[in-house]
Parts: sequence; structure tokens; C-alpha cells
Amino acid sequence: MFRLKKRKLLHFQKGNGISPYIWAFLSILPFYFIFQSSSTIEIAVGISLTILFFITFRYSFISNGWRVYVLAIVLIGISFATTYLFNYFYFSFYIAYFIGNIKDRIAFMTLYIIHLVTAAAGINASFFLHEQLLLQQFPFVILSCISAILLPFSIYNRNERGQLQEKLEDANKRISELVKIEERQRIARDLHDTLGQKLSMIGLKSDLARKLIYKDPEKARNEMKDVQQTARSALNEVRKIVSQMRGIRLVEEIDHVKKMLTAAEISFECTSEPLENVPLLTENILSMCLKEAINNVVRHSQASTCIISIQQSLTDVEMVIKDNGIGSITNDNFTKGNGLSGMKERLEFVNGSLQIDSKDGTTLIINVPTSAKGSD
Repeated sequence: MFRLKKRKLLHFQKGNGISPYIWAFLSILPFYFIFQSSSTIEIAVGISLTILFFITFRYSFISNGWRVYVLAIVLIGISFATTYLFNYFYFSFYIAYFIGNIKDRIAFMTLYIIHLVTAAAGINASFFLHEQLLLQQFPFVILSCISAILLPFSIYNRNERGQLQEKLEDANKRISELVKIEERQRIARDLHDTLGQKLSMIGLKSDLARKLIYKDPEKARNEMKDVQQTARSALNEVRKIVSQMRGIRLVEEIDHVKKMLTAAEISFECTSEPLENVPLLTENILSMCLKEAINNVVRHSQASTCIISIQQSLTDVEMVIKDNGIGSITNDNFTKGNGLSGMKERLEFVNGSLQIDSKDGTTLIINVPTSAKGSD
């Protein structure tokens, strides 16, 4: 237990530096100035003002609405009184810190100006009453003035950056959820498109074979062979979907499409460079788009040559797939299938774009930013 407490204390000291000691020193310091007074009444007034200041300061952080501004004015008034009566102006540190934590910009600027004017008036008034004492601590006066000017803006900007960071984290979480939802929808579409039709065919052919088993056994046997082949095809499709869910790196997909094009007797050229600092989601989407594009080349293009170029710049990755086929694919095919609509949907999810040029064959130009909105 002792070691745990010691570890927490060391962590607190390490995380906050010397600032807790500075605040502790400033909390004790007013009593030094107060007890220099010769009058008991002045000492009582000073102690009362100090206690009231810290109580008000405490409640100002847990209040809201108009109470925050009323308490801020009370704090500024107490600081002015202690500066005027006891030459203690270091309460301005506390007020500067408090004002810096006010979120509303108009209220922040209003209280900031009021505090500076009041602090300056208090120091000027104290100069005439306690000239010698003020001159003795003149360097600390200058430091306090600089802090009162700069500290609120420093804290305000830091809090604003923290709020923006929180909003960015929330946005990234929402994007991650949208990525998951879209991926589920994609898997559902793939399962429906690939398995739904095949399972329906298996059911129909099984019913037909059951009816023909006594009437025409040979035909029933052929139907069962079709059922077997369809089941195997469905199993292969499931394996492909699972493979896509695991995520394929672009280098692996290039090797895969090279084998596909070689088997289809299509000559293959590839100019590619290793991708750096590209999110895994972006690379997976590029891999899926490359696979879909090569499937179109093999099935529809009647091409003899396919050229793939992948280049990365500081801001994006460009992938170009060009073939010398019949060039029948255009932007109109986005609504007709060929996998182009699904490809475009995936690219839109990472702020990517897809362009098609059907001059002298078909050229697909895929462009994806390296910092995508769905990146992990």
C-alpha cells in the first residue's frame, strides 16, 4: 500500500512539475504581507479577505451561468483590495488562471480586460501607499504583470486545442463506426450476391432431383452433380469473402493478379513502389479495387496487355490500370455492374476517386489520399 501511494505521488509530481509548489507558496505568501500591518483590525480584515478569496475561487470552478461572472468580479475586487491595503498583488495569478479557463470568448475578453485594468489601478494605488515595499519586489511586480497578460491566453488556447482534439477523437470514433457499418453492408451484399443465388439454385435442383429420382434417375443424377458443383462454387466464394475480410496487402494482391493475367495469357507490366505511412484500411481498399479491375480485364476486355502503375506522393496514392482491350467500360457502367459501383463506394469511404478512360483500351485511374477519413 505504501509503495502504491508513493508511486502515485511520484506520478503526480512528474505530471505537474513545480506548479503545485508555486501555488502552495502563493497561498501562504499573503499572510506574510498581512502580518506586517500594525493594526489588529487590518490583520483580521486581511485574513478574512484571503479566506474569502480562496472560498470564492473554489466555488467559481464548480459554478455555471451568470454565477461564474459574479464570482469572477468578486475575485477581482478582493485582489484589488489586498493590493491596495497590503501590497499583495499575487492573487492576479489565480485570477489569470481562472479567466483562462472560461470557454466563452466574449466573457473571456471582457473579464480579461477588467482584470488588467483593475490590477494596474491597484498597483498604481499601492505605489503611493507602499512605495518602498513595492520597489523592493519590483522584479516580481513585472513578472506578475507579464503573467497576468500572457497566462490567460496560454490557458485559453490550450483548452481550445484540447476541445478540438476531443472533437477530432469523437469524429474518428464515429468514422470508425461508419467503416464497420459499411463493411458489414459490403459483406451482406457479397453474401447475398454470391451465396443467395447459388443456395436458391441448390434448393431448386435438389427439389427437382427428388421429383425425378424415380421417374428419370439419370437426369436426377445430373441434377445432383450440378448441386455438388454449385455447392463447391459457393464454398470457394465464401473463402474469397473471408480472405477479403482478413485484409490483403497490395504487394500480395499484385502477385495474385500477376498469376491471374498469366493464366489468361495476358502480358503483364507493373511499375510499383513500396507504400509508406499508408493506413491499412486504405491499402486494403486499393487491393480490393485492383482485384476487381483485373477481374474486369480478364472477363470483359479481350486485352492482350495490362499495365499497372502505382505511385505515391506526399498527399496521395495513384493507381493506374490500363489494358489494350475493346474499351467498352465507361462511366455509364457504374450503374450496370462490372463491380465498378462497389469499387466506387469503397473509394468514397476513404475520400478516393475513380476515373475511366476508354480511349485505346480501358484505363482506370484510382486516387486515394494517404490520410483518409476512415483510416485507423
